[in-house]
Amino acid sequence: MIGISADFDPVHLGHVKLIDKAREIADKKNDKVVIYLNKGFSANHAPFFASYEARSKMALEAGADIIVPIEGLHHRLTLAYTVPIRIAMMIEDGVVDYVDAANVSTDSIKKYASSFAKKGIFSGIPRNLPNRNVIRWFAVNEFLYKKYKRNLKFHIIPEYKAIGEKISGREIRREILENNMEIPEHVARLLPDSTVRILEEEIRNGNIPGQRNMKDLTKRLNTYSRAKLNNIAHMNADAVNAVVAGRSYKHEDQIWASFRVAGYGPVLTRLAVSAAEEDVTRKEVFNLIKEYENNGIIPKDMSVEQVIERAWYVSSKSSEGDSSSEAHKNFRKGDRGSEKALYSFDAGMHLRSFEVESLSNGMEALFYVDKNERLCCEMRAEDRKIKSPLKLPAHQVTYLRLLIDSHFIPLRGEIVEKPEGWRVRVFVGDEGLEQDHTKKK
Repeated sequence: MIGISADFDPVHLGHVKLIDKAREIADKKNDKVVIYLNKGFSANHAPFFASYEARSKMALEAGADIIVPIEGLHHRLTLAYTVPIRIAMMIEDGVVDYVDAANVSTDSIKKYASSFAKKGIFSGIPRNLPNRNVIRWFAVNEFLYKKYKRNLKFHIIPEYKAIGEKISGREIRREILENNMEIPEHVARLLPDSTVRILEEEIRNGNIPGQRNMKDLTKRLNTYSRAKLNNIAHMNADAVNAVVAGRSYKHEDQIWASFRVAGYGPVLTRLAVSAAEEDVTRKEVFNLIKEYENNGIIPKDMSVEQVIERAWYVSSKSSEGDSSSEAHKNFRKGDRGSEKALYSFDAGMHLRSFEVESLSNGMEALFYVDKNERLCCEMRAEDRKIKSPLKLPAHQVTYLRLLIDSHFIPLRGEIVEKPEGWRVRVFVGDEGLEQDHTKKK
């Protein structure tokens, strides 16, 4: 099969060129053109303008044979994780050839991609590199050869341009929205007739544009405690505090403003907002990544354990006086220090006498960073909610803060009574990881 992975929101003449190239290869091989079409959320973590059903029709009428949905990924994971999953899916389905477009030579892309493939890490591709995502696809394709002993044969065509400019789906959508949901003539010239027809029908039926579930999204962002917000994937401490400070939300632009305050860029904002909209937990993302790790699809340097070990190493070096940037650099070079990370440890609390009376062994605790940048925990007893700053050595404070800011490493707390008083036991990741780590010791 000849594969293309896409949003196609909507299918424009640049996409038609991709399908035409795939069709040319397929006809020579007496094979099928298969579109792996993102469903639910786009590769850039946004709701779609046109529905999956409408985009499927557009692709089929443009010459594709089969549509395969890709769903459940793009409101949970960054591209560094979704690309390996999508390529693995194609290889396992029997796709042999893959078609994409780029405005640089294939040799240049291969050269850039090779270093990332050797490192086994697909994030952090510099923004100044052209066609960053195509480079990522090449790197992942090379990496997965070790697992499958085969990979996709890439066919890269030049990006199609109209009046000297690359056609932008984002600009097409914007022009339609700004033209009171009518397709301007200059936009129609960038689309195949079948796409124009399908879009006009979808507009008449009120199916365009797709919308976020603002009711659930705003309810969560307006009512969840800091501890509960911190449990949502891709929300770091700064984002949680900015969201709480920016309440109350009615419109999406207000939400975006809070994430900008927290230093989030557009892509990470879309991912965090989509995760909040779908109530995606850290544990959910953690387990998903771990599943693909165990199948050899996610490389070791992007594993959940590596994220935890990096946080421990950086916090260790910081407590010794090294800068965090230098520690990160040394970790990437392979230095792991002398101690493995702690996957469970006890923290003290500042409690009032009447709060102590409400505690019980095994009570759940959630963690967060308060507006004064203190690490805290929150417990819900039968008669009250209890909040307390944590008492920990500086090393463990830095470690916990890095894990909170990791975006998807879950932290679980459990209240335990010890001879010296009540403590909150911190569990990092999940019990399976803790047991594995104990065995290694």
